[in-house]
Amino acid sequence: MNIRSLHPNIKLRIGVGFVQRLLGIMLMPLMVIHLAGLYGAATAGVLTLAAAAAGIASNFLGGHLADAHGRKPLMVAGELGAALTFALLALANSPWWQSGAATFVLFLLNTCLSSAATPAADAMMIDVSTPENRALVYTVNYWSINLAFTAGALIGGFFYGDHFALLLTAAAALSAVTTLVTWRWIAESAPPAAQRPSTGPAAMLRGYVTVARDRVFLRLLAAAVLTRAVEVQIGYYIAVRLADEFPEQTLVAVGSWAPRVDGVAMLGILRAVNTALVVGLALFAGSLFRSLSDKVRLYAGIAVFTGGYMVWAVSDTGWLLIAAAVVLTLGEIANVPVKQALLADLVDPAARTRYLAAYGLNARIGLLIGSLCVTVGAFVPPAGMGALYGAFGLGAILVYRSLLRVREHRRAAGAAGADETTTRQSPTAPGPLANGATS
Repeated sequence: MNIRSLHPNIKLRIGVGFVQRLLGIMLMPLMVIHLAGLYGAATAGVLTLAAAAAGIASNFLGGHLADAHGRKPLMVAGELGAALTFALLALANSPWWQSGAATFVLFLLNTCLSSAATPAADAMMIDVSTPENRALVYTVNYWSINLAFTAGALIGGFFYGDHFALLLTAAAALSAVTTLVTWRWIAESAPPAAQRPSTGPAAMLRGYVTVARDRVFLRLLAAAVLTRAVEVQIGYYIAVRLADEFPEQTLVAVGSWAPRVDGVAMLGILRAVNTALVVGLALFAGSLFRSLSDKVRLYAGIAVFTGGYMVWAVSDTGWLLIAAAVVLTLGEIANVPVKQALLADLVDPAARTRYLAAYGLNARIGLLIGSLCVTVGAFVPPAGMGALYGAFGLGAILVYRSLLRVREHRRAAGAAGADETTTRQSPTAPGPLANGATS
């Protein structure tokens, strides 16, 4: 099985998703910086928080609408809305027109439209994939995400200064292209209209209440929160600890050239190592872990990933931190596609986008836990924080262990049901005498 054998929707969606994430990482941080320059840091923080809250609400609305009306209309609307808002943002920050109010309103609309389309796009990836190829699909998508983040950060950082309007214009043009691709070549993949839920606020509320009562899904969400709580530490407690406590040291000396590295520089090195390894190795995950079962990949991947973060929480030795970065990245590459495939296998196909919209909460909850860990870390020693990460990782493994059993049970029940149906419907199905019985 290779990339060429995947459904055309998947390949097109990965390409469109790459452009979306490239633009997101390239422009959204710059929008916050731009708003801070216009209104001050405090006001910019409030405006950004308002946009984030609106994005969450739009994500839930989009999840319901995509189940009710299909994936493609939401995706086309999201892409078209992005193209229009980027074009107007470029105009509102051009030599001919400068408007801070218009900039924020358009930024808010862009966030809402993009968030509303996200569950539909994620659900489409599941709709047209199979249990056999989902690990490959999510491996390629994971690689694409990291490549987009790397390229977007570099482009945005180099061209922000005097080229902000040009970046927005380029974003509008690229979004127009992805709108055309989505409208012209991506096919609808939602279940038949007869299986779709009714529309309206009451139906939407009932749908999400059903999701909230699904215990298997709640376990999926809990496990994702636990792993996300570890993953975000590089931007929270670990970043603070390295900046405050990491002793300046020399990692490499070549003749008289022996640069000293402080905690902030070390943080950048660790991020660069992680991203470079993901981009360089993620596509080879299938070959690297071919001999391992999903169970081993998931358990060992989370254990190694968590162990790397535990080292980051306590060590002040540069090369040991880099070695931990290599090890935890291998664990990350091993477990992420399996977790995504497990999610795809266990959510209700008839309400897939609602489930995925709710599942997106794991990122927000993880960030909240990351913020709390900064406060906790002010009172708990590094060893205690490392132990806390270990508890998060162990908890995730135990929850995923129960979820793997659920998947195995469902697959066995599905196979048994299929065999029974085949036996009933087959015109040549053997009767009692054909099995050697006598009357």
